[in-house]
Amino acid sequence: MNYQGYLIYRTRIQRNWSQAGLCKGICAVSYLSKIETGKAEPSEEILQLLMERLDLKCDKRTEQEAAELANQGWELLFDGRHAKLNELLRGKDIECYRAVPAWLDLALLSSEAPLDGALEPCMDTRQLALQRILQGRADEAVRLMPNAYTFLSLGIADYNTGNYSAAVDRLQTAYDMAGRDGAARIMLEAKLFLGSAYCNRQDLPNMERHYQVGKRLAEDLQDQKALQAIGYNTASAWIETGRYEEAYAWFSEQEQPTLLSLHKLAICCEKTGRREEALCALNRAKDMGVSEPEHSLVLQLLRLVRYRLEHPDYLSRDEYGLLLSDSFARIRNELPSGFAIFHLPWMLEWYKATRQYKKACELLEEFPGKSL
Repeated sequence: MNYQGYLIYRTRIQRNWSQAGLCKGICAVSYLSKIETGKAEPSEEILQLLMERLDLKCDKRTEQEAAELANQGWELLFDGRHAKLNELLRGKDIECYRAVPAWLDLALLSSEAPLDGALEPCMDTRQLALQRILQGRADEAVRLMPNAYTFLSLGIADYNTGNYSAAVDRLQTAYDMAGRDGAARIMLEAKLFLGSAYCNRQDLPNMERHYQVGKRLAEDLQDQKALQAIGYNTASAWIETGRYEEAYAWFSEQEQPTLLSLHKLAICCEKTGRREEALCALNRAKDMGVSEPEHSLVLQLLRLVRYRLEHPDYLSRDEYGLLLSDSFARIRNELPSGFAIFHLPWMLEWYKATRQYKKACELLEEFPGKSL
């Protein structure tokens, strides 16, 4: 279906106009009907007259301007240059291009949510692939348009659901395709998620292999955020594998730690007998007063660490078990699966101490890489 034909139809219906009233003096009713249903491509003159009657701005300059903007946007998206894409579209009034075909491109490129499903018959393959990604249907996007960006999106979706084997395959494909295209940003993002997938599987050799490549890419791209993520995830993996001193060395060096970094530092201190330093980290986190994502849940996790520090007999206290169980349930509902894997040992410790072996076994079945 032609987008402009659909727009004519929708605008006419919104204004409660008849077909005869709209096309009077312009074209036959039967011809307008074909235009609205996509069965006929209108001449430029007739299209212009219909648009003008509906007060829809459609001229060559506007159409060319929107098309050029859209082409730049698609190039940035498929290169993984999201910051540049946001910069390109920031402050642009997309609605002023509503009457030209490229509005669909610009609306999709600037949106974090899918467009109205009624527009899908008007979309080309590229537009429909992005629509599917916005709908959380990245597998369909890959079938429609198998490129580095769609494979990356599918790999991230698999990662977020804890399907790490599938994520690794899709992310590696994204990396290889991006390498052929010279899309360095997608290469970096693929390596970050590959490293994180292996981190959550506690496969440190493969984690470090992918993070090393990611680190080189991040350094070349001068991406400090990516470098910080690599350091944080690596140090977190050291905690999971009992390398507390190495993790402590990294977290204690952070000059501007986040709430989660202070949480990990407190755990490192707890595990290495630095009780007072752990309490200092917790107090510092309490006083930060920041609005990070998942802020309330992180504060709850900090309370768990404090409880263990202040009550050496925490495993005999029901209050701790309730706080731990509620925290773990929230983690599973609100955060990626890697957070649940990280906190699993404390849940298993509680079940073992309270002789809830059946629950422990059920949990281990969900996370087969762990053991009591």
